[in-house]
Amino acid sequence: MPPDYRSPLERVILLLATGLGTGFAPKAPGTFGSLLALPLAWGMQQLPIAWQYVAAAAVVVLGIPICDRGAKLLGAKDPGAVVFDEIAAIVVVFLFVPFSLATAIAGFVLFRLLDITKPWPLSALEKLPGGLGIMADDLAAGVFTGAALWCVARFGSLG
Repeated sequence: MPPDYRSPLERVILLLATGLGTGFAPKAPGTFGSLLALPLAWGMQQLPIAWQYVAAAAVVVLGIPICDRGAKLLGAKDPGAVVFDEIAAIVVVFLFVPFSLATAIAGFVLFRLLDITKPWPLSALEKLPGGLGIMADDLAAGVFTGAALWCVARFGSLG
């Protein structure tokens, strides 16, 4: 095995970009990254509401350069191994609704469906350059998922 010539900072970025290595799953890396995000989303909901928004904003803002650099380190425009975008999107989903078993399952399934099928306008957002393009379609899917869950919780029986 050849030596790894990456700097310590690049190794940390790659670890974050790949969701602590979940992005290297041989099948469905985005699904594993999304699953990793669920405990993070639950933990963030334990914070006061203002801090939830600060933490989510930090994840999103930091996610753009993390995904950009992770993709460059892996030598591809949007490699499947980069799953920080899924992690950030799941965090966004739970800005809309309280975390529960029902919302976790529904949010996970709906987000993955949107992320995999990429209906318009999600498909257009992934064409943005660099880390912004990697993040934008997933964040939009997270917003749509969160809004849908909010509507169901508000007007239905989810929660």
